[in-house]
Amino acid sequence: MAASLQRIGIVICRSFPVILQRNLQRQIIRDWKITSSAAPVLRVNFCTSSSSSSSSADSTDSAETLVSRYAARPWEYLESEEYIERYGSKPVWSNYRRNHKGGVPPQKTRKTCIRGDKICANACPICRDPNVIVHYKNVNLLQQFVSPQTGMLYDPTRTGVCMKQQKLLNKAVDTARDHGLLPVQLPHVDYSKEDYSNTHGAVAPTPAPFSLSSGEMWYSWYGSIKADERELARVKRIYKEYLKPNV
Repeated sequence: MAASLQRIGIVICRSFPVILQRNLQRQIIRDWKITSSAAPVLRVNFCTSSSSSSSSADSTDSAETLVSRYAARPWEYLESEEYIERYGSKPVWSNYRRNHKGGVPPQKTRKTCIRGDKICANACPICRDPNVIVHYKNVNLLQQFVSPQTGMLYDPTRTGVCMKQQKLLNKAVDTARDHGLLPVQLPHVDYSKEDYSNTHGAVAPTPAPFSLSSGEMWYSWYGSIKADERELARVKRIYKEYLKPNV
């Protein structure tokens, strides 16, 4: 009896920290979604008194208003003081470093950083900041991920964004180019009139067709070709209904 009670106590002591850690993670994710400061800090708030609950409710309302304003017009965040304080004049992915095992990074980034209500520890540059929203009108953000030399998007292994955000970036850039918000770079081809004229040596005038006498083949070698008798008999047998003379 004492041994069984001891085992039950050991199981409870081992499982209680796991349950507490899960509850803390859920609370952290809720607070992260509603906070929108310049450098979002994940905090756990335990409200015990009525005054603290009222103050947290006011801060929640103001945070939700700020997030909704940026969600409707995400390009305003890149012009705000919060963005300048956090990133300055650098792109959002400049100071990001990926976490991977070994010295060689994998060829692909993770599929997504947020699964349901859980966010990974080292989220990508777009998922870690809720105010950074991919939109085709957010031209300043899209230009940070487009190479000025080639006009192509940077590889996700360079910027560190997850594959989900990379697909959204591809779609947003194509839409912005269709609307004329981003320039489209086309390869320059030198036009040469010699390629479209018939005066140079590679192009000669077409000779006039020669007249044929009756029974003469256009190609001299065509009359020497003899058909296979077995193949000819098979074709005649297949199309015998069509080869009958008209009465």
